[in-house]
Amino acid sequence: MAKNKKEEVSTVRTAKHGWILTLIFGILSVVWILPILIVLLNSFKRKAFIFRYPFGISTAKLSDGWDAFRSGMSQLFCGMLNYTNGLRATNFWDCFGNSLFITIGSVALIILCCSMCAWYIVRVHTTGTKIMYTLCLFSMIVPFQMVMFTLSKFANMLHLSNPLGIIIVYLGFGAGLAVFMFTGFVKGISIEIEEAAVIDGCSPLQTFFLVVFPILRPTAVTVAILEAMWVWNDYLLPSLVLNINKYKTIPIAIQYLKQSHGMIDWGAMMAMLVLAILPIVIFYIFCQKYIIEGVLAGAVKG
Repeated sequence: MAKNKKEEVSTVRTAKHGWILTLIFGILSVVWILPILIVLLNSFKRKAFIFRYPFGISTAKLSDGWDAFRSGMSQLFCGMLNYTNGLRATNFWDCFGNSLFITIGSVALIILCCSMCAWYIVRVHTTGTKIMYTLCLFSMIVPFQMVMFTLSKFANMLHLSNPLGIIIVYLGFGAGLAVFMFTGFVKGISIEIEEAAVIDGCSPLQTFFLVVFPILRPTAVTVAILEAMWVWNDYLLPSLVLNINKYKTIPIAIQYLKQSHGMIDWGAMMAMLVLAILPIVIFYIFCQKYIIEGVLAGAVKG
């Protein structure tokens, strides 16, 4: 009886103070989304108005409905001009293809190789697997700046300065987090399920792909989202590894909008930033329900 009363009091307190948490998180959401809204807003303005009215919706004082209509059509025209100039100046669709190929290839290779590696580390208890797991964790700690010049040299020597070669480089840098998350989830999978598959005649590869990997789906989706956002938005690694005279990703192409003497077409840059953000935001929205599920599964199980 006393326990039920304590639970009721706890529930009342949670409901009473719940609006405070809602208010706090609502304010934080607005703060975090505000920069994206500002970029979207400024992508429909002339360069002069971007500096003069960076946070304003209208750039002129309106006296009647006709003025409002003309101002709106003017901003729409400026926005279309910004987008067309940006697409032409950056050769956007070729860069989009390079970024899409690198992102999909890197994420697919990371998920495939790291899930198999994590399964092997968990199921095979040897000194080698312990060292392998420790090295994967260590790779998450080492700053990229410590290895970037050596990496650039070796990538050039091994002829990895192309979209296919940089996928292998991304596998190395993305393996640490992926192996860590997959390992935590595999520890929670009952070994009896795999033993039953072996009794039914499955080989190790069949056991992994037909039994283990489908169970890993929540963590695989989470890893895919995290790695895709990293690879898609990455600027430093492609600029060091890729031959940017032939292959440009979207972040590099946007950076090239900066002209000589520090002149920048800010309208076109804002427009290209919107197009660069849009695909990864759509991907995140469709897959966001798996993030918390996968993170908790990989961190708590085992």
